[in-house]
Amino acid sequence: MNKKTLSIYILVNALLFSNSVMANNNVQNCESTMDSNTEVSRCLDSVREKKDRELQTWINNQTFILEELSLINGRSTSLDMFKRSQQNFITYRENNCRWQYLVLTPDESAAIAYKKCYITLTQDRIEELTHLNKQN
Repeated sequence: MNKKTLSIYILVNALLFSNSVMANNNVQNCESTMDSNTEVSRCLDSVREKKDRELQTWINNQTFILEELSLINGRSTSLDMFKRSQQNFITYRENNCRWQYLVLTPDESAAIAYKKCYITLTQDRIEELTHLNKQN
C-alpha cells in the first residue's frame, strides 16, 4: 500500500469507528425515547439508513483494498469471493429478518422486529469488516 492509500485507509477507519460507536445504542434509544410503535418504527428506519450507509462505506473500503491487492499480485479471486460473500450476506439478512417478521404478522410489532433484526445483522457485518481491516 502506498502512502496515499494508507492515508485514505486510516481516515476512513477513524471516521467509521466513531460512527459505529455512536450508532450502537440507537435501537435502544428509539425504543426508550419514542412513545408509539409508529414513532419507534420511523426512528428505526433512520437507524437502518445510517447503518446501510456505514456498511456500504466498509464494503467500498474492503473492495478498494482487495482491488489494490489484485493489482499487486495479479489475482482477483479474493475480490470476487468478497463480492460473493456480500451478496450472500444480503440474502441471509433478508431471509433471517423476514421469517422473524412473518412470525409476528399481523401484529404491528412485526415491522419493528424486522427492522431490529436488520440493524443488528448489519451492525454485526460492519464489526466483522472492521475487524478484518484491523488485520490488514
